Parts: sequence; structure tokens; C-alpha cells
Amino acid sequence: MHTSADISQNKPLLMLMAVACGLCAGANYYCQPLISSIQHSFNVPQSQVALTVTFAQISYALGLLFIVPLGDIVNKTKFIPILMLGAAIGLGICALAVNLPMLWIGTITAGLFSVAAQVLIPLVTLAVRPEKIGETVGFLMSGLLVGILLSTSLSGLLSNLIHWKMIYILSAILMLVIAAILMRQLPNVSTMQMSYSSIFKSMGQLLKQERRLVYRSLLGGCVFAAMSMLFSTIAMLLTAPPFSLADVWVGVLTLVGVFGALSTQSVGKWADRGYNAKLTWAGCSIMAFSWLLLYIGGHSLLSYALGYGIISLGLAIVHSCNQNIIFQLNPAARSRINSIYMTSYFIGGACGSALGVYAWHHGGWTMVCLTGLVLAAAAAFFALLDQRYNLQHIQQKQS
Repeated sequence: MHTSADISQNKPLLMLMAVACGLCAGANYYCQPLISSIQHSFNVPQSQVALTVTFAQISYALGLLFIVPLGDIVNKTKFIPILMLGAAIGLGICALAVNLPMLWIGTITAGLFSVAAQVLIPLVTLAVRPEKIGETVGFLMSGLLVGILLSTSLSGLLSNLIHWKMIYILSAILMLVIAAILMRQLPNVSTMQMSYSSIFKSMGQLLKQERRLVYRSLLGGCVFAAMSMLFSTIAMLLTAPPFSLADVWVGVLTLVGVFGALSTQSVGKWADRGYNAKLTWAGCSIMAFSWLLLYIGGHSLLSYALGYGIISLGLAIVHSCNQNIIFQLNPAARSRINSIYMTSYFIGGACGSALGVYAWHHGGWTMVCLTGLVLAAAAAFFALLDQRYNLQHIQQKQS
């Protein structure tokens, strides 16, 4: 399955791939800080504009489930630029939108095809030496996570300086440029001969055969749910007294999460050396501790910022370990494995967003923090199940 060349030393190509991952992931988050601007532009109720965020999440989840598995049976070198072209078209439709339904069409199109990043990551695992998988995937994940964090800040900033459509115009152009370059530079890897329908049968078999994939997917869903609770409540907490921050400052504060995002390459290096279990426990512990800081952050902006940065670090650690483990399970099925894992990851995110809003309305910030702590405990439970299963598996091999 490996190419003859190892691209882990090709820093310019890896940097380009990391930017592509960030651009694709960020495409689903541009609309979040723009709801008020879009509402005034199209003169429609805010509740209708808010559906744009939901459509972005649903379309991305559908892309993860139905498009990403194709990466195992088609030429990824051609498939990835085609997906990026589709995402660029969707962003272009958003930029040209004259009404809300047209914006929805563009958002759904961009969401479906922006899963190119989740095909790109399995491709990289096939083009590097096995002992470099964690480090290389961690580097791409840094790009992806930074892209998500910067997307909301940049879209809000450009909206204030120029127009809310400017972020869509610039990202569509950049997406097309990077897709054209990647088409020439991406390595070729072999693919499997399999029909589209048999992909989903094999995904069911993978869930039965690979117990660690199940545990790590549930673990990933729990930690992203905890993070997503912050995404859905940050504006409600920080724009109200005692903070009363403007929207632009709320976006700036989220940039503290960049430090966590930039840690993924270092985490990947340690994961490659066999420290996955210890790193996972460290990540879960950090996430639990972050909720204590965030609770104090209900009255202290400094404590909130520290908690936000630390929970981002915990998420990055656990997510990097999860990917390092699942990509080792079955090299021939990495796109399908990534599809299963990332679908679970974003289902967790959607549930976390809903839980955050529910907790806020039924117990305020205290209930949000308690729920986040419960999710961190649930993540630790699945980490324990995974560790026990892995130890049993190792003992069976040795006996």
C-alpha cells in the first residue's frame, strides 16, 4: 500500500497539505460569527440564518459517512483535488448568494466536499514510514485545528472591515489554487478493488472486528462533545454581564486554543514511540481539570481563557492518540476507519453543542461545567476499556 517515496521529509508538501486541511475544515465554520450580518443583509429572521450552521454540520457529517470511505477505492491523488474543487464551488455560491436559500445551497455543497481533508490524512499515512505516522498526522492535524480556530476570527474580522462575503471569496480562490498544486504533487498510492455498496458492509465488519476502533471512536466523541459545549455557550457567557464582551473580542479569545492545536505534532512524535496510553490519560486529566478553571471562569476572564486553552490542549492530545492508534489497525482500510472515527467524533460534537445549550438554560454556567466534567469522566471510562482490551490482546499474542 505504500508509495516508494517517504514524504515525511518533504516539508513544503506537508505544509501545503496542512494548509489544505485547515482551509477545508475552516470552510464549515465561517458562518458562525456572521449570523447577525447575514440577517441584516437578507432581512430574514435570525432563527432561519442560524440554520446555516446546522446545514454546515449535517452536510459535513454526510460527507464523512458517504464520501470519505471512497478514498480506499479511488485514486486519492485525483479525488482530493476534485473534492476541493467541489468545496470551492460551494464557497463561490455562498459569495454570490442573493438570498438565504442560495447561501444554504452553497453551505451544503461546501460542507459535503470539504471532507477532502479527511481523505488527505489517510493518504499521508500510506506515504510515510510506519514509525512516522503519528508525527506526520499530528502536523496535518495542527493545520486542521488552526484552520477551525482561525476561520471564525478571520470571518468576523473581514466582515467588520469589508463585507461578510469576503471570507467566502478569498477562501474559494485559495482552495482552487491549492487544489491545482496538490494535483501535481500528491503521491500515488495503490487502491482496493471494491464496489461502493461493499464499502459499507466492510465498515460494519470493521466495527465488529476492531474493538479498539469502537472504543477510540466513543472516546473521541466524548472529548469533542466537551469542547463543543464551549462552542455553543461561549457567546452566551461572555457577551452577558459581568463580561459584556463584543463579538469580535469573543472571537479573539478563542485564539488561545491555537496553542493546543500546535501541540499535535509533538504529541504525534511521542505516540509513535509507544506512549499512547499515558498520553491519553494525560489528555483526559487535562480536560477534567480545564472544567474547574472554566467554572471559576464564570467570574474571571483570565481563568476562562486559561481553561479554554487547556481544554483545547487536552482535546488535541486525545485526538492525536486516537488517530495514531486507529491508523495502525488496518492499513488497507484507513479511509473507512477514518470515516467511522470522524463520524463518531462529529456526532459527539453535535450532541455536545445541544447539551451545552440545554445545560445553560436549565442550570446556567454551573450546569454546563458539571456536564463537561461528566463528559471528561466518560472519555476516561472508554480510555480504560481500550487500555484493558489492548493489554488482553497483547497477553493473548504472547501466550
